[in-house]
Amino acid sequence: MSYETVNGLRYAIDEAGAGEPLLLLHGFTGSAATWRGLWPRLAERFRVIAVDLPGHGGSDAPVDPAGYTINRVAADLVALLESRAARPAHWLGYSMGGRLALYAALHHPHAVRSLILESASPGLATAAGREQRRVADEALAARIERDGMARFVDEWEQLPLFAGLSRLPAEAQAQLRRQRLANSATGLANSLRGMGTGAQPSLWARLPELVAPTLLVVGAEDDKFVNINRRMATGLPAADLRLVPHAGHTVHLEQPEAFLATILDFLDRSLQPEWQHLTEGEQEGEDQRGQRHLFKPGVERGQVCGAADGQAIAHQQGHGQQEEELPERGVAEQHVGRGADDGEGQE
Repeated sequence: MSYETVNGLRYAIDEAGAGEPLLLLHGFTGSAATWRGLWPRLAERFRVIAVDLPGHGGSDAPVDPAGYTINRVAADLVALLESRAARPAHWLGYSMGGRLALYAALHHPHAVRSLILESASPGLATAAGREQRRVADEALAARIERDGMARFVDEWEQLPLFAGLSRLPAEAQAQLRRQRLANSATGLANSLRGMGTGAQPSLWARLPELVAPTLLVVGAEDDKFVNINRRMATGLPAADLRLVPHAGHTVHLEQPEAFLATILDFLDRSLQPEWQHLTEGEQEGEDQRGQRHLFKPGVERGQVCGAADGQAIAHQQGHGQQEEELPERGVAEQHVGRGADDGEGQE
């Protein structure tokens, strides 16, 4: 663990490996430690940089919520990558970290070589929805400050969003609980106020601007985020949507091997020779023009591809609602492994 101060805020950073830089961003209540199980495999091929976000892990927990806003933290991360000669990087974000990575890709495209979003969203589409969520986030923040971390974590672990974590071994569940309890009440409360879904500007309308190669990963049992990510995919110029069987919201913990195989396959395809020879300035120009898509999905609309053998089979659409339809614009939706509303969870 090392530390770096950016704009007056100290960030705790884990770094290992060599090669293309890969930035890892955890979710709400998490820390860089959430990626430890994936660390050895990723560090074999990438320069892995995992950051504790403000209010989490070993990073500072400012008393002012302004230190946690998504625009502030995205700019800090870009500056951090610049200081470590690690820009552009591949950005991998889970849940809250995914919202942050998506924001960075749209506002700092020169810093993002490719984008992997796990169980993420572009935020809430309407002002009324954001205000309602902001009020709920403020109420939760106040409860965390009043009741303390232990009681909050007890309640947090019982949320239906994390039901899939009950299948983890007892020691893995205990380790995850210790990671959550290591955060401070002030840090989590202000993270909700500064970077909660109610505070974040909606990114739905800006999805067509995203030109970085993008992978959307979601657990097949996480119905809410399956629907959100299908809707996201319809707005993206080029993206893969992968559904991981036997997983809920926390795919990288519930199905780590399938998650690793999915993201490594994507990263291999995104590192095409035509992109590798470009200078950073040329990459920035390509990002700004929005004319280059670095990979083309291999599965047509209305099909699902089994990752084990790559054979496409027809996808049966049993729903008539638009958000349940498969993505258009040639976006691939695949079920990983051998098995074939705009709200968002808080993590």
